[in-house]
Amino acid sequence: MAKTSKIAAQARRQAIVARYAQRRAELKAASVNPHLPLAERSAAMAALHALPRDASPTRLRRRDAVDGRPRGHIRLTGTSRVRFREMALRGELPGIVKSSW
Repeated sequence: MAKTSKIAAQARRQAIVARYAQRRAELKAASVNPHLPLAERSAAMAALHALPRDASPTRLRRRDAVDGRPRGHIRLTGTSRVRFREMALRGELPGIVKSSW
């Protein structure tokens, strides 16, 4: 089980990323547009750097949906490797079977 503070921080980051997503995409597109003058591109890049750090999607981390474990995440089920194994052994994952008995 992950610390409650880490799970809360992740939720806060997700909200910030969603809030700034459109603005960030506009600035990113303007900063790499070769048809704009250099001054406008550098101004867009400066505005992009002025955004909060947590507005970047790379600051997010995939966590287990049940207990928030940060390592060993399996995208297929949204769980960690530990929980995936437990659920598979109990037969709670449809279509997932153990390879040997």
